[in-house]
Amino acid sequence: MSCSSSSGSSEEDEGFDSYRKGGYHAVRIADTFASGRYIAQRKLGWGQFSTVWLAYDTQSERYVALKIQKSAPEFAQSALHEIEVLSAITNGDPTNSKCVVRLIDHFKHVGPNGQHWCMVLEFLGDNILRLIRYNRYKGLEINKVREICKCVLTGLDYLHRELRLLHTDLKPENILLLSTINSSKDPIKSGTAPILEKPEGVSNGSATMSAIEKRLKQRARRAVATISTKRGGFVSAPKPPRCLDGIDMNCKIVDFGNACWESKKIAEEIQTRQYRAPEVILQSGYSFASDMWSFACTAFELATGEMMFAPKGTQGFSEDEDHLALMMELLGKMPRKIAIGGRRSKDYFDRHGDLKRIRRLKYCALDRLLVDKFKLSNTDARELAEFLSPILDFAPEKRPTAQQCLQHPWLNIKNPDS
Repeated sequence: MSCSSSSGSSEEDEGFDSYRKGGYHAVRIADTFASGRYIAQRKLGWGQFSTVWLAYDTQSERYVALKIQKSAPEFAQSALHEIEVLSAITNGDPTNSKCVVRLIDHFKHVGPNGQHWCMVLEFLGDNILRLIRYNRYKGLEINKVREICKCVLTGLDYLHRELRLLHTDLKPENILLLSTINSSKDPIKSGTAPILEKPEGVSNGSATMSAIEKRLKQRARRAVATISTKRGGFVSAPKPPRCLDGIDMNCKIVDFGNACWESKKIAEEIQTRQYRAPEVILQSGYSFASDMWSFACTAFELATGEMMFAPKGTQGFSEDEDHLALMMELLGKMPRKIAIGGRRSKDYFDRHGDLKRIRRLKYCALDRLLVDKFKLSNTDARELAEFLSPILDFAPEKRPTAQQCLQHPWLNIKNPDS
């Protein structure tokens, strides 16, 4: 989850049955933590392991993101690992120039459901998936894509080269802008005074009930809108992309709950499905190049508004096999040595390096796809494809490093039309 922003998984609630022994800690506005240093302001989001709150740090007089882990022992272990990783990241970046989230503090908090590890992180803005949605899935101007790519590559170069650390779950949700898209939701820009005392007459129950009622009303409104559209038998004209000129594209990489040291891998299957590298699917070993694959998928999504690969399983073949087929349709046939070189290769490929169950592939080069489907200019499509194609090499050892990508001419092109 996006552990330090206004952009956690706030679209759906986390479910109130998870607030029990071993689960989430129930937080009320103006609850205090760490002997009164941090005061809860509002919930920012939630994830499988934790909830994240905007909090006010009375010591530094700044807003921070407070991540509160579930209390069961396995979640505590996960929190300790993340604290170790975040501490290394923060200690190695004293100038705060590496485009990676900073850990400010960590402590234990005792509540009715047990002991919860808490992490205090710098407050950041919306994740870039929310930016893609805000732009109505149209794809950002190429200059804005470049700005975000520079930040992400700066962060990856720091993690890979200096710390020997793999993120293992790079995707738009885990890249956060430095400020919110809507400045009225940014507590700093909007000049909102911090809540220092509990609002009168608001018990936890009533606050919870009002949140439930609000969500139910939102869902009801969405359902009515959907029904009206279907009855009318028409589809409204697509809306144009929004103007993003006032939004700062500087960003940071966040969420290190799944990160691992290069010398100490902790999982066999890493990465969110759509951003997963071929070597991870085939289980032929992974390293920094797998993060680079996820980066290329993310850059494509920023430029087009759509995921590069969105595999679907059917009765005839698995999601993994469809994923490999989609890769080859865009990037060409996978070299036989790579296709048959993983522990799971026999599940998908025959001894010739051909997919067992998907025979007819429809090839389309990346630059053609960018022009024909996503309407990029020939020049923008060619230059972006030249930048991304080496990072999407099926052979991980041939992919450029983040440091090498930062030297690529595409990152320094000035587009006068944007």
